[in-house]
Amino acid sequence: MREMVNTGYGFELQEDGTMVAEITYQKQGGVLIADHTFVSEELRGQKIAEQLLEELAGYARENGYKIVPQCSYVQTMFKRHDKYADVWKREM
Repeated sequence: MREMVNTGYGFELQEDGTMVAEITYQKQGGVLIADHTFVSEELRGQKIAEQLLEELAGYARENGYKIVPQCSYVQTMFKRHDKYADVWKREM
């Protein structure tokens, strides 16, 4: 069984209790610095990283955070999709 888990420092997709994908951040005041995204090889190509980013963006919106896209995946997605404009902190 797969489930999304808020770890307090990011979000994990767990399969039978084992982490198979994650997005992590560092909290600095009202900012979440998205610093790492990982998806296991067997799950790549299934938009799992995008699901993780959606979880992070939703968490930021609900809690009034902005996101600094430090990892390359989040940077790319923020540049490609306007749907993240409201949570994108462009300057520190």
